[in-house]
Amino acid sequence: MATPTDFLVLGGGIIGLAVARELRRRHPDQQVTLVEKESSVGQHASGRNSGVLHAGFYYSADSLKARFCRDGNKALREYILSRKLSLNPCGKLVVARSAADLPQLDELQRRAIRNGVALESVTAAEARTIEPRVKTFERALWSPNTATADPAQVIAAFREDAEREGIQVRTGSPYLGRTQGQPGVVRTGAGEFAPGYVVNCAGLYADRVALDFGFSQNYRILPFKGLYLYSDEPAGAFRTNIYPVPDLRNPFLGVHFTVTVDGHAKIGPTAIPAFWREQYTGFDRFQAAEFAEIVWRDLGLFVSAGFDFRRLAVEELRKYSRAHLVKLAGELATNVDLAHYHHWGKPGIRAQLMQIHTRKLEMDFVLEGDAKSLHVLNAVSPAWTCSLPFAAHVCDRIAELTA
Repeated sequence: MATPTDFLVLGGGIIGLAVARELRRRHPDQQVTLVEKESSVGQHASGRNSGVLHAGFYYSADSLKARFCRDGNKALREYILSRKLSLNPCGKLVVARSAADLPQLDELQRRAIRNGVALESVTAAEARTIEPRVKTFERALWSPNTATADPAQVIAAFREDAEREGIQVRTGSPYLGRTQGQPGVVRTGAGEFAPGYVVNCAGLYADRVALDFGFSQNYRILPFKGLYLYSDEPAGAFRTNIYPVPDLRNPFLGVHFTVTVDGHAKIGPTAIPAFWREQYTGFDRFQAAEFAEIVWRDLGLFVSAGFDFRRLAVEELRKYSRAHLVKLAGELATNVDLAHYHHWGKPGIRAQLMQIHTRKLEMDFVLEGDAKSLHVLNAVSPAWTCSLPFAAHVCDRIAELTA
């Protein structure tokens, strides 16, 4: 017999846990159950991301990301400090590599003003007082509210809080589908559940789950692999994060320096097209059906895409080369030596949503749902930073759909 629960959350990443906790806060007398297919929470994007708390100046003011990133930076920072977790308030410099980048610096400054985000224009000399090794053409942007934290610490704290608050967290329990003839019954590795409401936060498989409920008809997840290359220089070799001016037409920020929570530096990430959803290393977790579908979609993007996919794919594949990645990083800082970069970090996979008819990558959060279920189809970077206000938004949407 199916176990009743008022809310069933699918997926134990940062978004799933944040949504479960917000549901519990709003409905203290109702049962919230979260199921996660892995043996512990945060095993995919949430535990493999850069750990950067973004400030919120990259995104256009009409986007959900702009609002949630600004508010999420403050909320997550306060949470980390309240739980006495590690935080490195190192800030970020966004640099120009040539005169061609200066108009984009100006656009980022305008976005920061519209989004209510602190961002200061500094001269090249002023930038070097912040980070002596930085390279920039004429000027740069300084983000004092960017910071880094430890994703594993944060996700573990979220789980501890969730369980203390009375949420049932079931790990090792994959979503297996809906029972035929019983539309209200969901099958999982932890048994069958009869939920009052289902919230799909399944990340790389969010579109697959959504299809079972009649959603995501126009969308599919396209995975991109992110890799960081770590420096063996001592902690403090870099004082702050250094980012290039991004191409605002696509959702990737380019190769940059990240100062980790313990003060070490890494360069990356890549955004290499992956050929199945969990293609972390070698043929690990290989799925033939996923391989065929994703290769077919990638070929379609080579022919006709809403952005220059061919150039992006070729450039990203070159980043498998340590020498090439270090060369790109060397455009942003002085004394960047290949001899210091040998260790690749744990790969991550970005669950990037694509509109299958326009072949366009979705830049903002995407939700679909009805009175019985809600599906978080696109929650890519900076979803980690945005997690707390985004969870409130998800719950607001559930309240609207069930009113």
